[in-house]
Formats: sequence, structure tokens, C-alpha cells
Amino acid sequence: MSAQWTWTYLDADGKPMSGGALVTSGFPSQSEAESWLGEEWRDLADAGVDSVTLHHEDAVVYGPMSLRPAQ
Repeated sequence: MSAQWTWTYLDADGKPMSGGALVTSGFPSQSEAESWLGEEWRDLADAGVDSVTLHHEDAVVYGPMSLRPAQ
């Protein structure tokens, strides 16, 4: 069984989001999870996602990481 890398999506209040176009299935590697985020972050931000947290199985790897453009 391969390890799962998943994202948690948070709104502007830091509350978890789900549903819609938010991917809830895991990725087989950290690099695949990060590559996907690199391609999709704008659409996630447009859907109201303010920040994301990367998990490896049940452990937080990093985050929350803002999806807002740097100012």
C-alpha cells in the first residue's frame, strides 16, 4: 500500500472546506501533490480556498500555506 499525500483546503477564517471541485483523493508522492497544486491553485483560490495544508497520511507536512498572490 502506497503512502497517501493529501491537501486540506481552508477558507479565509481557517475553517476546512470540502465538496465541489476540491480533490479529496490522495496522491502517491509529495512531488505529484505539489505539482497538482502548482497547476490548480488559481482555480482553488477562485473557488474560495484561502490556504492549503499538505498531509502525509495523518501527519502535517507543512501549512497552512496561503494561495493569495504575494503583495
